[in-house]
Amino acid sequence: MLTDLSNQMADAIAAAAPSIVQVQGRRRPASGIAYADDVVVTTMKALGREDGLRVRQHEGRAFDAELAGWDPATSLAVLRVPGLQGRPLAPATTNARVGHLALAVARSWSNAVTASAGIVSVIGGPLPTGRRRAIDQVIRTTAPMHDGFAGGAFLDTSGGLLGVATAAEIRGLGVIIRTAIAWKAAAGILEHGGMKRGYLGLAGQAVALPENQRGAEGREEALLVIAVTKGSPAAGAGVLVGDVIVAFDGQPVESPEDLLDLLIGDRVGRGVKLHVLRGGAAQDIVVTVGERPA
Repeated sequence: MLTDLSNQMADAIAAAAPSIVQVQGRRRPASGIAYADDVVVTTMKALGREDGLRVRQHEGRAFDAELAGWDPATSLAVLRVPGLQGRPLAPATTNARVGHLALAVARSWSNAVTASAGIVSVIGGPLPTGRRRAIDQVIRTTAPMHDGFAGGAFLDTSGGLLGVATAAEIRGLGVIIRTAIAWKAAAGILEHGGMKRGYLGLAGQAVALPENQRGAEGREEALLVIAVTKGSPAAGAGVLVGDVIVAFDGQPVESPEDLLDLLIGDRVGRGVKLHVLRGGAAQDIVVTVGERPA
């Protein structure tokens, strides 16, 4: 059984290897993953700079690369690499579970495939990455990883992509950005040059809802508006200090972080319904989501 498992893991690494590239943007190179033809996903830590970038393919050919954009929340970066024609890695067909065996795969300084194995130790989040920035969910693993693993692949034992390695650690466990989150960030970068982040122009704080206002869902908290910026989308829509936001575009809002998460992506530029309590009475306000300034 151990021999069979060992062979299966080696086969998974060999199959993924052509999709994992070396990224040369620092004194010591790191890794990246083919996302589509001529497109590579990596991390800003793997780059170290924004110009003079090179990508080295599985068989050794090197290509000039340019930074298409990056996502400040995840620190994932997308490179355009004309002529690369890399084969994308297929996402895993089943979700990772705590206790699953998994594989971290990257490129060494000499462009050789390098790998380590470990278990999925923790799945959780959000993971704060800066002021008003967070990754919704991350995987933490016992698989050992050095800086060269930044931008590498984290695979299940069948070779399916579970996420992108960051080479960061929390309490000794490596941090992995799940494929769904990484690929959503990459799609946003390719479309807009970065992830579009919405802007309403209000500040809020969590507040407990009285029992008679919790609704059928039994929501215990909502977001109390404590400030509205003059000339902002919220001000233009008529949002007032003292309004209590219960839902945004049909999704519950219980904290400032909830609202920030919901402001990412395709809601920018759309008219979205805010369900609020004003003086204890429920009403809906339609606000056109602006784009947060850089």
